[in-house]
This record gives sequence, structure tokens and C-alpha cells, in this order.
Amino acid sequence: MEYKSDIEIARAAQKRPIQEIGAKLGIPAEDLVPYGHDKAKVNQDFIDRVQDRPNGKLILVTAINPTPAGEGKTTTTVGLGDGLNRIGKKAAVCIREASLGPCFGMKGGAAGGGYAQVVPMEDMNLHFTGDFHAITSAHNLLAAMIDNHIYWGNALDIDTRRVTWRRVLDMNDRALRLNAISLGGVTNGFPRESGFDITVASEVMACLCLARDLKDLEKRLGDIIVAYRRDRTPVFARDLKADGAMTVLLKDAMQPNLVQTLENNPAFVHGGPFANIAHGCNSVIATTTALKLADYVVTEAGFGADLGAEKFMNIKCRKAHLAPDCVVLVATVRAMKMNGGVTKENLGAENIAAVKKGCANLGRHIANLKQFGVPVVVAINHFVTDTEGEIDAVKAFVAEQGTEAILCRHWAEGGAGIEALATRVAQIADSGKAQFAPLYGDDMPLFDKIERIAKRIYRADEVLADQKIRSQLHQWEEQGYGKLPICMAKTQYSFSTDPTLRGAPTGHSVPVREVRLSAGAGFVVVICGEIMTMPGLPSVPAAESIRLNEAGQIEGLF
Repeated sequence: MEYKSDIEIARAAQKRPIQEIGAKLGIPAEDLVPYGHDKAKVNQDFIDRVQDRPNGKLILVTAINPTPAGEGKTTTTVGLGDGLNRIGKKAAVCIREASLGPCFGMKGGAAGGGYAQVVPMEDMNLHFTGDFHAITSAHNLLAAMIDNHIYWGNALDIDTRRVTWRRVLDMNDRALRLNAISLGGVTNGFPRESGFDITVASEVMACLCLARDLKDLEKRLGDIIVAYRRDRTPVFARDLKADGAMTVLLKDAMQPNLVQTLENNPAFVHGGPFANIAHGCNSVIATTTALKLADYVVTEAGFGADLGAEKFMNIKCRKAHLAPDCVVLVATVRAMKMNGGVTKENLGAENIAAVKKGCANLGRHIANLKQFGVPVVVAINHFVTDTEGEIDAVKAFVAEQGTEAILCRHWAEGGAGIEALATRVAQIADSGKAQFAPLYGDDMPLFDKIERIAKRIYRADEVLADQKIRSQLHQWEEQGYGKLPICMAKTQYSFSTDPTLRGAPTGHSVPVREVRLSAGAGFVVVICGEIMTMPGLPSVPAAESIRLNEAGQIEGLF
């Protein structure tokens, strides 16, 4: 079979007008706000009209810890949606939007791959419908209003040493992590230390992704804590009267985006918080809308199950009153070999022993997911270098864990290559076996919640946090924030906070460097180890090979 790149496959797609895709879900053309011919936003009025309908089945796709060998989580999510439609089910896909940072850094795009993609791929991986730009603008409007308020007399008595609201940019730029602002004299304001995070780590992003509608969004934005006074009382965005204008900037961004797969099936692509530094799930409004329109909704959570799935269960499902009916855990033979000690250069050679050794990582994720009371099935994302012996080794290991592994060829064959998984997932989702429950209750103290995640999911021995951090958590509990869930910011490459520690490590500790209260989003961010909320570019960024060819087409994007 002739090899084609993802972008070549996407460019050759036979796309249908977006109104036809909406019609598959019963969305009238007049309730779509088109952005060209192949993408549209779904009108809030229509979303409001379908709220009384029963929900379809919710299927979560997650994965093992990512390796340079690739796992294909989004590819499997898209392929499974196509596979379900292919076997006669009414299914929709819900995934996140792509951030420009990793697109031009090293991760690449976020639209799937091979013959299991969402299109238009180039648009999705670049500016799409402008949602991220709107979030960036709303976030930085609030930052500007804080400094402007201080400049014009500081009626709220903000302690300039305790301004917690940083600025954001949707690009990897390590030089902006920490900087001094308002330098240059009296007319520029009061100098202070600040910095930038990447847009996908913004609390505004989290607010938009967890809000039910514009009214809920405005309340969440108003609840954002931006600074503290000298008496340590919080200053909210609503105190600055910024919440209304921020909501205006986000009015269109709040509406879910509808696009299509290569097989012309509906896909909602909306919101994009990273899972290693944020809560890692697409928007609640996209997921809940899809559940009203389709019998099966396939969604994903970012990075490995120790991050994305944990946050999906403990944050998104808790906040939106959702309960998954089945979890698909994506793994590859290549990644098993890397976890078993094989270098990337040697992945092409058969190594059943390394596969068996690397399966420990897969086994840990299976056991963790079962703690939430949801049935788990493993999807082996097939690569052409996989041998029959290696595949059988993964299947045998998964069977020993009390579940099943199904080989999937959707990257090369599209929906036809994943029919077996689609059939089994539908059976599990329809069986009613899921008895979902989050890992901890609302009333557990904040530090105990952190420990619960660290010990039950990461299998750490202890959480290391100095008295300053513990006192801060206790203070937030006294202020009424004790019931909030925890959003762990941790490396995606390992169960531990050491990105080089592969497999299923035990006996490690989780050092907490910083805690941040996201009162508007409704969770506490716990920053562990060396994780950064503003990533940097790699030594050879993908941007170096992205360009327009002589035909005016984009090359090197994915």
C-alpha cells in the first residue's frame, strides 16, 4: 500500500457540506452558524431546545503513558466513532481543539491520523473558528484591567505583591515564564513580577470548558480570584467589573464547533485544556449536546489515563453530572517495547520479552480505571511492524488482568478496521455494567484528595508539601473552597513526577511545588515536580519544517 502522510490524506478527503453533517444529528441548517462550507458552530437556542431528551451512551477513550513511539489516542477516538457508525449505530465524536504551541513545537496536530481523521485538518490545527484567540483575549483583558485599576488609584486595595492573575499566549515560549512588567516610569504603572502561561492552561479556558451556558460562564468568570488584599481577602474578577466584557468576547467561542470525519460522520471539536497542566477534556457543552443528539458519544481525555482519565472522572464528570458507560484504553506494541527498555531506533525488530516487560504500564492503567467502576476494554492500535507474537503477548497479558484486548487497524483502514472494537464497545455500553463513582468525595480535605490521587493512581508512597502549601490549602478550606476537586499538573510521561521513569514505578514521592486556586473553574491546581505551565520549544521545533509549497498548500504541519 502506498504511504501517504496525514495531511495528504486529509487534503484528498471527500467532504460533505456541513449542513448535511448536522442533518445526521437532526440539527436544522438554520441552527448552524457556518464558518465556510465545512465547519460550523451550533446555535445555543438549538442546544437549549434539546435538553429534555434522554442521553446516549458515553464512551471515554484514554491511553497508556505517551512515548515517542506514539499511541494514537485521538486516531482511535475518531476511528471508533466511524466504526460505530459503520455497524449501524448513531454515533458522534467529541475531541479537543489543537493548541498552536505543540503544533509548532513537537507534538504535532490533534485531528487524528491516517484514515481516522477529523477534517478540515489544516484549519483545526491552526486558527479554526478563533476560539483560542477569544480565550486569550478575554484572559488578557482581565490582566489589563487589573493593572489599570491599580494605576488609577487602586480602590479595591489590591496588594501588588499578591496579584495572582498572569497573562497567556497560545504558543510555547519559555522566555515569557517569568518577567517584570510596568517598567519605564510613572506613566507605565507600578512595576511588579509576573509571567505568561500557555492559553490552554488559562482558567478562562477551564471556565469555558466546564460552563453549561453563557450565564453559567459569566458567573464562573466573575468568580475568578485575581489578587489578594493586604489582609489576605480575595479580589474577584467581578470586583473589577470585568466578567461582562469577558463574556462578550467569549460569546461565539462558547458555541460548540461541528466538523466531520473522513467518513463524513459528525464530530464536535471544542475547547482544549492540556491534561498535564490543566483538566484535559473537551467542553461540557459539546459533550452534553452530543449526548442529546447521538446514541453513542466517543470522547477522549488527554495524555495517559493517570492524567486525562483521572481528571475526566474526578472533575468533568463530577461537575457535569456525567457517567461513562465504557472506557477504551489505547496501547501499542511499540509503546510496550519502549516501556520494556527498547530504544526508538530498535522498535522495528520483534522483541516479545520487552513487550511482556512493558505491559506493566498497561496493567497499572487497567487497574486504576477499574477503581472508577467502569468496564475497560483495551484497543491495540496496530502498526505495520507489529508481529503476531507481540500482539498475542499483549492480548494474553490483558486477559490476565480480567479484560480483553482487540486489535484495531483504523489508521490504515478507517472505520472498517475497527468494527470488532465498535461492536464490543456498544455491547458493553448497552449492558449497564458501569457503576461509576469518582475516586474521592467532595467533603474530603484538599490535601487528602491530593494524597488519594498520588497513592491510588500514581502509586506513590507519599506527597511532599511544605508547611506553606499545607497552610494555603487549609486557608482555602476556611474560605469555603474545601469541596473543590483537584487538578494535578504533572509530567505525562510517567506515573511518577520523573519523566524518565517508565513502566509502573512504585516507592516514589510526589513533590508539590505550588498550588493555585481556580475558583471560577472550580478546582485546585496542584503543580508537581518540574512541570511548567508555559512549555518551551524543543531543540528542533516542528515550525522549522512547516511552510507553503509552490501550489500554496501547507506542508509539514502533521
